[in-house]
Amino acid sequence: MALFRSLGDPARLAILRRLAEGEARVTDLVACVGLAQSTVSAHLACLRDCGLVDSRPVGRASVYSLARPELLDLLASAEQLLAATGEAVELCPNYGTQAAKAASKSEESAR
Repeated sequence: MALFRSLGDPARLAILRRLAEGEARVTDLVACVGLAQSTVSAHLACLRDCGLVDSRPVGRASVYSLARPELLDLLASAEQLLAATGEAVELCPNYGTQAAKAASKSEESAR
């Protein structure tokens, strides 16, 4: 389940999609996902800890790449599944958009 949690964040998913195109530096990923460098670095650390990305030093920077090519197959399969069941997933009372909005409201009111 940790794998799917790591893939569940839109920013991490965007980073993985970009890395599917080839290696990238943090600055490249910042430009791609539009988040702060520290946020992108934190997401990369999570993905590295999960074994999904690798890094190698190049001068003063690090270059990131996908660690497991099988991840591309998983993402492609997920896209096919969502194309076939997307509306049902979207409307799911436990995990769909409305459930996510309700959970977000609950977290906000708890603060």
